[in-house]
Amino acid sequence: MKPPILIIIMATIMTGTMIVMLSSHAIIPILMKKYNPRAMEASTKYFLTQATASMLLMMGVTINLLYSGQWVISKISNPIASIMMTTALTMKLGLSPFHFWVPEVTQGITLMSGMILLTWQKIAPMSILYQISPSINTNLLMLMALSSVLVGGWGGLNQTQLRKIMAYSSIAHMGWMAAIITYNPTMMILNLTLYILMTLSSFMLFMLNSSTTTLSLSHMWNKFPLITSMILILMLSLGGLPPLSGFIPKWMIIQELTKNNMIIIPTLMAITALLNLYFYLRLTYSTALTMFPSTNNMKMKWQFEYTKKVTLLPPLIITSTMLLPLTPMLSVLD
Repeated sequence: MKPPILIIIMATIMTGTMIVMLSSHAIIPILMKKYNPRAMEASTKYFLTQATASMLLMMGVTINLLYSGQWVISKISNPIASIMMTTALTMKLGLSPFHFWVPEVTQGITLMSGMILLTWQKIAPMSILYQISPSINTNLLMLMALSSVLVGGWGGLNQTQLRKIMAYSSIAHMGWMAAIITYNPTMMILNLTLYILMTLSSFMLFMLNSSTTTLSLSHMWNKFPLITSMILILMLSLGGLPPLSGFIPKWMIIQELTKNNMIIIPTLMAITALLNLYFYLRLTYSTALTMFPSTNNMKMKWQFEYTKKVTLLPPLIITSTMLLPLTPMLSVLD
């Protein structure tokens, strides 16, 4: 793809997200960087899914207009409009049962495009959900959230493709955000921010070595020994282990749900989160805890001088792993 075209597409994506955050409608960019059949298929699936969700969202807005006489979506007076808009936005986010497109689309595009799809593209639908959170059907969203956490953990168990693993991880994290948005929307923003930081760091580490499978990731031990340990820590942070930043949103969400007299749902979500932790641990085991067979006889693999720029990687890794002491300050913001 030529640089001017890439700049135009990236500007369209960012402008579309900004418009959605500042208004009541959505813009759908198509993520396709390399022209090949798999990217074409993934882009078509993404376009069809997002277009269907946009039509449902527009229909919900129109129904709300007929009953309220205004285009503003912050106060939805009709329950049918609320359900249609919630369904459309969960389809855009990839929550269960509308999750089928997320792994397929993520697998068909490049690592950079997958990173944008699983991070930046979540901001716009989440901003609309934030606006309509007082009018959302809580029972419907909690059911979707619980099933999303289960699907996100169950679906990633037998995967060897890193992009699919990150896609199922995204489905599970979206479930945690959906569970809390009706009770504390600000906490959803905190969860989204931490999720974006951790996912950006993970994808950048994958792009550092152009790793797309578990096998290629396991060969990093004799090229980037320090990076393998960073991947280990990041995966554990994504899984939500206590010493790391990923524990903050799970801890605060479970605490908030418990305050609202909910015991069974946060317990089930915490149990199903162990499925996610399992395949994160499998990645860390194959990357940093074992020495996989290699064709070379040297401990350190000879290579050319590394030329890729990783300017943002150190601060991203620090914020993705070491924010737990700031939890009291973050809880005050909520």
